[in-house]
Amino acid sequence: QVQLVESGGGLVQAGGSLRLSCVASGTIFSINIMNWWRQAPGKQRELVAGINGAGILSYLEAVKGRFTISRDNAKNTVYLQMNSLAPEDTAVYYCNAEGVFSRGLYSHDYWGHGTQVTVSL
Repeated sequence: QVQLVESGGGLVQAGGSLRLSCVASGTIFSINIMNWWRQAPGKQRELVAGINGAGILSYLEAVKGRFTISRDNAKNTVYLQMNSLAPEDTAVYYCNAEGVFSRGLYSHDYWGHGTQVTVSL
């Protein structure tokens, strides 16, 4: 059984920073892509940033230049450094691992339970 656990969320003033972490645990042979998503109240979940095993990155346009995604493959961990936070960044942030090879022949996708990020004025 593979589990993803996020940490690092909290309350921060506008302009501040937070660093989110997500650790994937269990029997894991490889993870293709690790993503951060977010969902604000009343809005659809949106993809914030993603990184594959080769280190190729993608970002939501609204966070480019402010957020940085990185991963430690040896630790099956993905990070999201968030700088210059604004109230519109307030959301529950979810970690997602795509293409996880654990047991058996086929890969699966997994989600964490989310961590709340609240940015105040």
